[in-house]
Amino acid sequence: MSVTQPPLIDTHAHLDSRQYDQDRQDVIQRALQSGITHMITIGCDLASSRASVELARQHANVYAAVGIHPHDAAELNESALENLKNLADRNPKVVAIGEIGLDYYRDRCPRDIQVEAFRQQIRLARSLGRPIIVHDRDAHQDVLDIMREEKAAEVGGVLHCFSGDLAMAHECMDMGFYLSFPGTITYPKNQALRDVLQAVPTDRLLIETDCPYLAPQALRGKRNEPALLRHTAEEMARIKGLTVEDIARVTNLNVYQLFGIGSVDLATKIAYRIRNSLYLNITNRCSNACVFCAKFRDFAVKGHQLKLDHEPSVEEIKQAIGDPRNYEEIVFCGYGEPLLRLDVIREIGTWLHRQGVPVRINTDGQANLVYGRNILPELGTFVDAISISLNAADAATYQKICQSCFGEDGYQAVKDFIKEAKFHIPSVTASVVAMPGIDVEACRHIVEQELKVNFRVRPYNEVG
Repeated sequence: MSVTQPPLIDTHAHLDSRQYDQDRQDVIQRALQSGITHMITIGCDLASSRASVELARQHANVYAAVGIHPHDAAELNESALENLKNLADRNPKVVAIGEIGLDYYRDRCPRDIQVEAFRQQIRLARSLGRPIIVHDRDAHQDVLDIMREEKAAEVGGVLHCFSGDLAMAHECMDMGFYLSFPGTITYPKNQALRDVLQAVPTDRLLIETDCPYLAPQALRGKRNEPALLRHTAEEMARIKGLTVEDIARVTNLNVYQLFGIGSVDLATKIAYRIRNSLYLNITNRCSNACVFCAKFRDFAVKGHQLKLDHEPSVEEIKQAIGDPRNYEEIVFCGYGEPLLRLDVIREIGTWLHRQGVPVRINTDGQANLVYGRNILPELGTFVDAISISLNAADAATYQKICQSCFGEDGYQAVKDFIKEAKFHIPSVTASVVAMPGIDVEACRHIVEQELKVNFRVRPYNEVG
């Protein structure tokens, strides 16, 4: 029996390449059979832009980008710009202007001409309201400067085949851009690139082949094609500590938000899977209003939509869970403070405990203040692990970043909650979000020397 592959989207392919002249239809069919649901084929000059548009016209699952690559920047004149504009205007399957940018590695075109072509095509994209697909090779600072000067953030886009460092990644993301990674992340000598990928939030990631180039390590030296995208997805999942299903769901949502293509599930989730854990989203209320909380920007977590229109009942939660034995653990988390619904947690948690399913709670640790009593003894009857957000080394800092409804008293309550939890729950972890301005090592010292529980540093701007 065949196993269904998680659907993936190849955001950067060159399907018009002469390397596919003998079997282009087979290449596209293999991609579809491998679970590659959509492909964006990229223009590099006027001829390939026209060819890409024609391929998109012929194939329902193929979309196009039109643009002039820095190698061919000398081709860009008023007539060429008008042709690109017409291709994009008249073809709804043209989803971006690209690939455009700078290439100082091969320098096949004088740099001043590359720069001017890049600027003009960003202006074209802004006039059309289309995102851009950026080629950057050994031209990092100029690319960033031009994107800022030409207000590329107005349309957004993606740095394709990203090759910059983490500082550049942050500058691109600050402008609202996505970063796309091809099979190069599978190459043994590319640890620096894998380190960058590991640090980039998943909600900024895209995945590509750049075929027929950059085949993954297992097939290095051979012609690449969209069907091989799964090799890159598997490595991305390994690096991010996720499953391929997680990577597919997140990157597909990112593609949908940037290019408007694909199909994503926008229904609110009560129960949502990440890795092999099932998370329960039972309230969006919270006793804190943390400045780093992603829900103030977006209610998506790893591709799941978590904005509730009502707080689910016990029966709704059980129905959303299904068979809990399908998961390594069930986690009360979601986009709110779960312990604000203590009665629901008690009933669901006890039901899970009877079935031998491990239960974890992620909490801000202020529940004893909420209820005016120690609730940990009752949690201890069904909870196997608890993760409590400490987030600061002193009360003033805690209140500044977490904005507890209890004021600075909230911080001491969190510490007391952590100390007490050790006597009731087998596994207790205190966590801190590594956001700028937080003294992580001071927090570590408090947790390990004073509170004496497990310590975890949570990435900033990464949820789930």
